[in-house]
Amino acid sequence: MDQIVIQGGRPLKGEITISGAKNAALPLMAASLLTDETLSLSNVPHLADISTMARLLAQHGVSLHMNGGAENGSNGGVLELRAGTISSVVAPYDLVRKMRASVLVLGPLLARMGEAKVSLPGGCAIGTRPVDLHLKGLELLGAEIALEEGYIHASAPGGLTGAAVVFPKISVGATENLLMAACLAKGETQLVNAAREPEVVDLGECLIKMGAEIEGLGSDRITVRGVERLKGASHAVVADRIETGTYAMAAAITDGELDLIGGRADHLAAVIEILNEAGVSVQETNRGLKVSRANGRVTGVDVMTEPYPGFPTDLQAQTMALMSTADGASMITESIFENRFMHVPELSRMGANVNVHGASAMVRGQERLTGAEVMATDLRASVSLVLAGLAAEGETVLNRVYHLDRGYERLEQKLAACGASITRRRAAE
Repeated sequence: MDQIVIQGGRPLKGEITISGAKNAALPLMAASLLTDETLSLSNVPHLADISTMARLLAQHGVSLHMNGGAENGSNGGVLELRAGTISSVVAPYDLVRKMRASVLVLGPLLARMGEAKVSLPGGCAIGTRPVDLHLKGLELLGAEIALEEGYIHASAPGGLTGAAVVFPKISVGATENLLMAACLAKGETQLVNAAREPEVVDLGECLIKMGAEIEGLGSDRITVRGVERLKGASHAVVADRIETGTYAMAAAITDGELDLIGGRADHLAAVIEILNEAGVSVQETNRGLKVSRANGRVTGVDVMTEPYPGFPTDLQAQTMALMSTADGASMITESIFENRFMHVPELSRMGANVNVHGASAMVRGQERLTGAEVMATDLRASVSLVLAGLAAEGETVLNRVYHLDRGYERLEQKLAACGASITRRRAAE
């Protein structure tokens, strides 16, 4: 089991190239099931979750070929996927349990093959995140759904038919699954109260390149007119706004200055507003974003997570790490997922003063954090501990770093190149 070791207290200075978004790449990969032609995706990050999705698609019969990589600092790799023949409509438990996004094969398989058998997902400890919105939406498109022995059995032998789907609450995954399924359904589908995230827009833009007829991307009402077949296409994965936000906070928490190459301000408006309020300078450049701490300690500000374009839940833990070093107090409220304060006890081991009351956490900023041995509990919690370690006095040792590898490409190398003392080592048995 690997550990990450950080000697804190060094300002970060330099530039970091932002990778392609994991949360965009995963549904884009699933979209390859919708056509028998080649889908070529560039700017694909090398991450554990990408490998898991690749293994899942391979057992469905998709041939995959990766060209290039990010080892030399380039922007990801080019992944070619071809689902010429679907050899299996079963997504087995041993793969799906590793990653919730595996359920995104459900819509494409059902739309193209008229059948899918997908294990109920696992892969995350931050709340139930049920798939009922996916299933109810597919039922409205004419699918018959049964849950048996831990699997979703979905069938539509006569194909799917367009319908109006009103989501009772916003769900990125359900929007993506229904968006893909509707592309091959007969007639028109309306997705109402749809997710507006940039990753959903990125998926929709790729589907349009493949021949789909879609309107309303980026709004809460998406219209899809079904077509008989989709074709191959080439598409670049959008830059990862969560990685961008994470490194912006790394600059702020270390009193540093970073150029985030490829970072997009238009995808981070709510985050930039909070950072500005806290005393962090975020400026657009012709290459991305320049982030620096404007003057002295950051100021405590209140944050509430909301669906896009609100403040992203995937930056809540990182914000808490930053606010734990702020001048003053802040209230952080999590409105998306339950169980998403599991990093609080670990931050507290480093001297953070955080009190949780239900869905809110009161953070009283401290002048300094101290290094400690800590344990990652999920992907975003793990990187919040890295941020705290970068700012802390002394040595921080982070255990269970496999969580980090699910979502951050070359994290140690990117930070070390900007002056951080951060290394990975094998933990003593």
